[in-house]
Amino acid sequence: MKESGVTLLELLITLTIVMVLASVAMPLSRLSAKRTHEIELRQHLRIMRATIDTFKLEWNRDGDILLGPACVKNKLTCKDVTSIYGYPKSLDMLLGIKLTSEEATVRGTTTRRYLRSLPLDPLTGKADWLFRCYKDAPNASSWCGDDVYDVMTQSQDMALDGTKYRDW
Repeated sequence: MKESGVTLLELLITLTIVMVLASVAMPLSRLSAKRTHEIELRQHLRIMRATIDTFKLEWNRDGDILLGPACVKNKLTCKDVTSIYGYPKSLDMLLGIKLTSEEATVRGTTTRRYLRSLPLDPLTGKADWLFRCYKDAPNASSWCGDDVYDVMTQSQDMALDGTKYRDW
């Protein structure tokens, strides 16, 4: 009488094959997750930088000379929300600015929004971005606190291409 079943040798061979396949799949899944985070980080940086540029165009000023259309119409608000270079004083300014012009009351829109919410840094999981002022050097290690000219991640990690995320 012959019994059907799996021999110990067949079981060991099957387990070895499964372990080899798993050891190949794990690094690929980590690499794929890291690549996804990098794409998301680039997208968030692009969105925030474009928003800062739009803000600068609309609220531009050079010291006490008001240049941007929103700045000219909302003189009182302009000096409260912008630095002397026309950049936002903080990232919160991009979430909403109370307008003071007559146009705001006529149109019924008393708030100008540039972002609905601050995007989360995909590498840290928080909206804890680092900032650079207009007058800061490109490699500044601390923020002057006057305005938000640029944003970058807090992560010290290296990207897949060998650069630091903070340098993006």
